[in-house]
Amino acid sequence: MNSETCKREIVIEIPADVIAKESEGVVTQFQRVARIPGFRKGHAPATLVRRHFKNDIRSELVQSLLPKFFDNAVKEKNFEVVGQPRFEDLKFEDGEPLTCKASFEVAPEFELGEYKGLEIEGESAQVTEEEVDKAVDELRQSAATYEDVQGRPTKDDDYVMVSYEGRDTKDAESAPIQSRSAVVHLGGQGTVAAFTENLRGASPGEKREFDVPYPDDYPQKSLAGKTVHYAVSVESIKRKVLPPLDDELAKSAGDSETLADLRVKIREGLEKRKARHVEHQAMAKLLTQLEGRHAFPVPEVMIEGQLDRKLEGFISQLMAQGIDPRTTQIDWRKIREEARPDAEKDVRGSMILERIAAAEKIEVSEEEVDDLIREMAEERREPAAALKTRLTQEAALDRIKSTRRNHKALELIYHEAKITGKS
Repeated sequence: MNSETCKREIVIEIPADVIAKESEGVVTQFQRVARIPGFRKGHAPATLVRRHFKNDIRSELVQSLLPKFFDNAVKEKNFEVVGQPRFEDLKFEDGEPLTCKASFEVAPEFELGEYKGLEIEGESAQVTEEEVDKAVDELRQSAATYEDVQGRPTKDDDYVMVSYEGRDTKDAESAPIQSRSAVVHLGGQGTVAAFTENLRGASPGEKREFDVPYPDDYPQKSLAGKTVHYAVSVESIKRKVLPPLDDELAKSAGDSETLADLRVKIREGLEKRKARHVEHQAMAKLLTQLEGRHAFPVPEVMIEGQLDRKLEGFISQLMAQGIDPRTTQIDWRKIREEARPDAEKDVRGSMILERIAAAEKIEVSEEEVDDLIREMAEERREPAAALKTRLTQEAALDRIKSTRRNHKALELIYHEAKITGKS
């Protein structure tokens, strides 16, 4: 037994007389269905059934008795087992006790420290005029139109419609990179510099070829570290036309009659979002402070489970972007290892909040769970009843309820905290 981790080991011993008694019942069950040459179904003698189905009977005895004796053993020691045990070193001889070593993890024991009246420095929730200006400009940008450019070649800030084909210069057999009617914003943020440099001064109908060396840390892993030769055909040139910053923009953007009204509504929206952000950041700081005050080992099985959920979320994000995770050159083992510290932090925080929720007798009603499911259904654009049925089948409702209970505990900590610097 190691008190610095959550790992535990016990030796289980099942007496020979218990095995003999259980064996009689198992043999009787086999007799009813056994088909042995020379005997009608259900009439073969027990001795013959034992001989013919020896391994099956032993397996049935182990599966029947071992979990019961394991449960009794951990209850005697007051262990709260986390995850499934691993059974090793099984010794099972006729007429002898069955012995086995069980390895497992337990929930850590820790004393809950003070969680009310914590002090942190908060952020300001005030919205500046510059932030409102930026939001108005983003709205204006989204209302922009694009006009064809005639009679001149491309220049910076143009939007160039192109078709291209690219090939890895060191791998002629690799699949080509192709696109039809793609838009390249010359000099724009996110545009690869080589495209801007090589397409500047081009005219519609013109074709240009050039190499693009991608850095090793390029975000698109399939291109990172490679040099690609592109053949590009320029189809057309467009320029972005922004609408005037006036009352007409306010009317077209929503239900505002004037630009002043639009700015008021934008400010209100920004204030709400910023307030939620500031609250979220404060809660994160408080939870980090609590985690720093509670030192205890975290079960590996819970860390692995949290890592699984993190990777599942990452994969879902890729798929939502239209990326097939199976075709990406991602080092999943490295990603998993890099995510381990955060996963351990998440589990530790969750265990602390569970203890606080229990101490405060915080509960989550079925109505609250249904409200959460309705919100999830709206985001996923599917019927709430269908989603609840699937979550029930996946045994996910308990996790949803637990997550909500923990959040309510964190809200209590937040409202009881002393937060300086916020306004």
